Amino acid sequence: MNLGYFSYPLPANEPVLQYAPGSPEKAALKKTLAELKKKPIEVPMYIGGKTVKSGNKISMHPPHEIAHTLGYFHLGDEKHVKQAIDAALKAKQAWADMPWEDRAHIFLKAADLMATKYRTYMNGTTMLGQSKNAYQAEIDSACEIIDFLRFNVHYLSEIYKQQPISSPGVHNRMEWRPLEGFVLAITPFNFTAIAGNLPTSAAMCGNVVVWKPANTQVYAAQMIMRILKEAGLPDGVINLIYVDGPTLGSVCFAHPDFAGVHFTGSTGVFNQMWKTIGENVAKYKSYPRIVGETGGKDFVMVHKSADPDVVVTALARGAFEYQGQKCSAASRAYIPSNIAEEVKEKLVAEIGTMRMGTVEDFSNFINAVIDEKSFDKIAAYIAAAKKDKKAKILVGGKCDKTEGYFIEPTVIEAKDPKYVTMCEEIFGPVLTIYVYDAEKFEETMAILDGTSPYALTGSILAQDRDAVVLATAKLRNAAGNFYINDKPTGAVVGQQPFGGARASGTNDKAGSMINLYRWLSARTIKETYNPPTDYRYAFLKES
Repeated sequence: MNLGYFSYPLPANEPVLQYAPGSPEKAALKKTLAELKKKPIEVPMYIGGKTVKSGNKISMHPPHEIAHTLGYFHLGDEKHVKQAIDAALKAKQAWADMPWEDRAHIFLKAADLMATKYRTYMNGTTMLGQSKNAYQAEIDSACEIIDFLRFNVHYLSEIYKQQPISSPGVHNRMEWRPLEGFVLAITPFNFTAIAGNLPTSAAMCGNVVVWKPANTQVYAAQMIMRILKEAGLPDGVINLIYVDGPTLGSVCFAHPDFAGVHFTGSTGVFNQMWKTIGENVAKYKSYPRIVGETGGKDFVMVHKSADPDVVVTALARGAFEYQGQKCSAASRAYIPSNIAEEVKEKLVAEIGTMRMGTVEDFSNFINAVIDEKSFDKIAAYIAAAKKDKKAKILVGGKCDKTEGYFIEPTVIEAKDPKYVTMCEEIFGPVLTIYVYDAEKFEETMAILDGTSPYALTGSILAQDRDAVVLATAKLRNAAGNFYINDKPTGAVVGQQPFGGARASGTNDKAGSMINLYRWLSARTIKETYNPPTDYRYAFLKES
């Protein structure tokens, strides 16, 4: 029964706490970090109304302190994937039938719990599990996920209001149905906010979800799930499981009720998923929605008119916040010859001030990369650059995994604009710069645009407005999120909807209505008040 049309106005972005010395938030977060480290936890899967333990326990360790054990999660197998799908489909009808305002209030309550009661736990689990410093955790695992939940409620309420026009004697209306089947959410390690948004955005639209987070993000993912349950999310609407990718795909992509996938991860994995879905398309009840945000080789294009200090700060923050493990991290930069020496000198000096270590010491700007596999991959790129005559290490380059997976922030100067670290995604604290002839700005942009298959983020740094205009036009397809006189990171929900094209994904813009449309299936309903009783039209009469 609908007793009114309920409004969910555009919210304000969640304020970012600063964790300054002596602040109450800093004291509270440090207390929570100590509490979390004190006692290892056992993390079950959440399938239907049950917490499921497989008995196959996988240990969780802070990447910056691998000798410490945070706890264990229970690794699932094929039967758990099937159970999760069954639980989702069982919950589907009741969830789809729930009045919109009741669905909305579950997610708004979850956002409020994250903003208050569980803020330090959201941040603390992210800091310890993903080696993210306090500020990077705050903007991710507190503010961004809170914003996703609140803004998506607003956006969906606006979509529901969109209705067709009607002519005399007829009323037309549009139903925004959930998809027919279940949605699979596959989430990455690097952003807790993404891990929370991918399953909840689909669920908010009335869908049921099977959610598989990265193993290296389980520690924070289980915190999200516990909060959603406390907020009143019904059993089976979102089912959290920990399984390997091939097992997940073999079950989900062969199931007739597979309705869509919401993915953030590597381009290679996404391509393989798309191929498998295409091969199985005849099995499905409907064409699945395939939404993905994948790789990036994000650029900073610097014009000769740029302020060197602005360039240095954009590179230092853009490349090395969260150890360069952001989809949007500045990975390649094109520096004009007229300011190159000043930029290089100041950048090396700034990096020299960056402290590296554990997240509990808030003076550390740099922490560890996520795991040994990532460490070894990044270290291999650096080792190769040290031996290559086409490259020069300007600063950094040391790698040590004795106590944690620590890699110094590293800047490589490439002599060739197509050098390997200018082209390939590294996903670590490595920035490659190429110095170009300051008078060949337009030619260098053409090189930039053709260097990488990706098109996620990028920026132009210039004081000359004509250069900004030219770059904005020439690089139109090189980035889905383009920044003028700023680093290419830090998209805020409601302000910069996020996503890229080319090999960077489907550009369905998380944090906007665009993404939510993908989890809805529209039905048009026409009602005629006085239906005709004769097939004959007036034109048939000659007189």
